[in-house]
Amino acid sequence: MKGIIPILRIFDETKAKEFYMNYLGFKLDWEHRYEVGMPLYMQVSYDTVVIHLSEHHGDCTPGAALRIETEHLEELHGRLSLQNYKYARPGIEETPWHSREMTITDPFGSRLIFVETSVES
Repeated sequence: MKGIIPILRIFDETKAKEFYMNYLGFKLDWEHRYEVGMPLYMQVSYDTVVIHLSEHHGDCTPGAALRIETEHLEELHGRLSLQNYKYARPGIEETPWHSREMTITDPFGSRLIFVETSVES
């Protein structure tokens, strides 16, 4: 096995691109439609994190949760806070399981949980 690429359901191409690319900073790797007017399937990435986004009915269900590890949660939080994205104002939570987490829900109900784990001495 080499890795995993989650597929998240989307319902609106414009909202998906606004959230994943404009707000979070992912880049569009590619898009695919079988023909004009058909549902969109696309890949976005940020460093080594790759996500597939699909308008295809049956590919996946809204409401998924992804845990994305990061070493720079405070920096990410600061960058996102400066954007004034009107649909999200995430905060950082200290968890009892020794991590710091920032949860952001996409426009389609899926949660992206950015996680920074601490090393205990």
